[in-house]
This record gives sequence, structure tokens and C-alpha cells, in this order.
Amino acid sequence: MKTFKGRTAVITGAASGFGLETSRIAAREGMNVVMADVQPDALDKAAAEVAALGAQVLPYRLDVSKAAEVEALGEAVQQRFGAPHFVFNNAGVGSGGLIWENSLKDWEWVLGVNLMGVVHGVRVFTPMMLVAAYADPKYEGHIVNTASMAGLLNPPNMGVYNVSKHAVVSLSETLYQDLALVSDQVSASVLCPFFVPTGIQQSHRNRPAELGADEKPTRSQLVQQA
Repeated sequence: MKTFKGRTAVITGAASGFGLETSRIAAREGMNVVMADVQPDALDKAAAEVAALGAQVLPYRLDVSKAAEVEALGEAVQQRFGAPHFVFNNAGVGSGGLIWENSLKDWEWVLGVNLMGVVHGVRVFTPMMLVAAYADPKYEGHIVNTASMAGLLNPPNMGVYNVSKHAVVSLSETLYQDLALVSDQVSASVLCPFFVPTGIQQSHRNRPAELGADEKPTRSQLVQQA
């Protein structure tokens, strides 16, 4: 993509970290900004900040691990702005500990957000973008999925997180290859940052009650949260 003004960005995990900074950049470039996040208060504050930069902002509260909520987001975007031009599947959570100490609920929570959240975003927005590309030869679209250096390496005491991010790298590389078969107007890439203090180490604060830990955190899990 070379032109951003007047185009639409959809960003998950938009209330903080990479998502918020990307929302700011999109606003400064003149884009419409759809900001999605699971934290309602933080989302409202972030959306107000981005709107003050002059952007049209659609704040949307959702849990990316839930397919129906991401599908509803897609419908809201289509109704307000049409097909998006830039999709940033960025929402993620962190969880650590020795891999044999992680509970089934740990796996369900982390894979639900970090992997299935990206899967849902790809499933919902890729078809919308391809339809727009087929209808308009000038349309350009790009999808970015947030993985991590932990998707390329395997640091200790981060097993569940490592697995989720390796999966996102594979998904993203496959998406890139698959899109190349059908369109030269829509593409994809994967972001693999090293550790950045985005608040992800405190992401357990957003863990849903139904996936809450049954037991107290182990010593290794407390070390990872520190």
C-alpha cells in the first residue's frame, strides 16, 4: 500500500501497545480507524485520543477469541466504511511457566486469543478485501498479523505463548502464499517483535472468569508475570 488517506484500518488490541500506536499513525495518515479491544474503559480513552487527531474512529469492544464477535465486527466495518484496506490482527495475551505446569485452561485462553483471534480476523476480513479487489482494480489491501520473536525462537518458561506465536507465523506465511495465488492487490505479512513493554505481562487481568486458573500460579508462572 502506498496511499493511506481516506482508507480504512481495522486494528485489534487497539487500546494499548502496538495497537494504539498503529491507530495513532493511521489517524495521522488520514485513515478511518476501527479500534477493537476487550478493555472497554481503555478503549474509550484510546478512541478519544485518536479521534482528536482528526480521524473518523469506530471503537468496538470484543473478545477476538469468539468467532461470532469478530464476525459482528466485520459487519459493523462493512456498514460504516465498506471493506477495510488494512487489517492488523494484533490482540494478544501472555502466559508463561514450565510447559508441563500449564493447565488446560491456560492453553485454551492463550491459543484462543493469540491464534484463534488471528484465524477469525483472517476468515472474516480476507474475503471482504478480495471482493473489493475484484470490484475495483485500484483497490489495495494488506493484512498484518502480530506474532513475536517467540514465534521464531523458543525461549524457556514461555511454552504456551511460544506455541501460539509459532502458529501465527505459519498461518501468516501460508496466507501470504495463498493470496498470491488469487490476487496481486491483497497481501499479508507477519510482525515478529522482540520484547517491548506493552503491558502484555499483565494480560492475565483480562482473562475471562470461565478460563480462570483453578489453582494458584506456580513459581515459574509468577516469574514470567514479574
